Amino acid sequence: MRAARLNLVSEEKRLLRQLRAKGASPRTELALSLQVSNSSLTKLSHSLISLGLVEELAPAEPALRGRPTIPVAISAAGGFAAGATVHKGVLEIALVDFAGGVICLTSEQVGAPDPIEFAAILEQRINELCIKHKLLGMRFLGIGVGVPGPSISRKGDRWHTVVELPGWRDVPLREMLDEALGTKVLLENDAKVAALAEYYLGGRIGRAATVVVILLGYGIGAGVIENGHLVKGEFGGAGEIGRLYPVEQPRPTTLDLLSVLREAGCPIESVAQFAELTAGYEAQIETWLDRASIQLESLVNSAVAWFDPDDIVFSSPLPESITSRLAARLNALPLRWPSYRQRGQVRVSKLGGSAIAIGAALLPIHAATALQA
Repeated sequence: MRAARLNLVSEEKRLLRQLRAKGASPRTELALSLQVSNSSLTKLSHSLISLGLVEELAPAEPALRGRPTIPVAISAAGGFAAGATVHKGVLEIALVDFAGGVICLTSEQVGAPDPIEFAAILEQRINELCIKHKLLGMRFLGIGVGVPGPSISRKGDRWHTVVELPGWRDVPLREMLDEALGTKVLLENDAKVAALAEYYLGGRIGRAATVVVILLGYGIGAGVIENGHLVKGEFGGAGEIGRLYPVEQPRPTTLDLLSVLREAGCPIESVAQFAELTAGYEAQIETWLDRASIQLESLVNSAVAWFDPDDIVFSSPLPESITSRLAARLNALPLRWPSYRQRGQVRVSKLGGSAIAIGAALLPIHAATALQA
């Protein structure tokens, strides 16, 4: 499926951002927020309505006199995008609509496919999901892929992926996927797309200028969003916080906890088995939480000092019962939030293990509608 291009001007993008942040709003309020005239706002909204990206809603209440106030909102029918990630033998796919609604999430065992095999499976699954959810004929906005590892080139076309995907390392990955899928594919580090999912769907876009998300996955990474822009760094490696931990010592990750449990005799191999297999291993989990919170304390304080975020969000495929207890331990420590501002919190994302695939699906929408840095 070839992706459609949205050639939006900056004022149209500003209006879309405002609607994503505030939800359905009357044009008069939007004009005031964007500091444009009512006539300019009307022209902008009509342009986006004609593109099918914005829709008019029924008035919330009937007007007592004069014309009713008609709110406008992002239209879910404006298009859809697909996102995927593959890690530890599992392929996860998400489809999201233009309004950010999750159309579907799927997960399946795939082993360790090379990029071409991955693209073939992904193309087949997207086609199947489009038929199942009656999306054929709807504007397709593109495909995003959350890559487990850092970019090793300024262009983001080569990646240092995890060892479980050896066929992906230091190859022209973007070019390979573009050609195999017949459309431009957007690639981004898995922690960064998790941050994107939290920004758009976790309620941050309307509340926080600076968002820091720490992904406790098979490794540990971070994504930072500043005024709607992903912070990437010179080579795209911003947020590779796993390098702060000595390689000969364990890091506070999902794989680390599973390894601790296996050493104690628990036959666990995947977080999907967590609830059923970890009964009786609470002592080992508590010990790991104590150690992980100590390991994460300096990292959280560093993020507070560098970025001054509203809050810091943990995203992880681990059960929320585990990540919430880890967050509680950190919040009980003397974290160095500045004394001159309201103290922030370490919070847990409600998106769970789905954040990477959802964030990857949001990549094409973000790329088409975000203001340029």
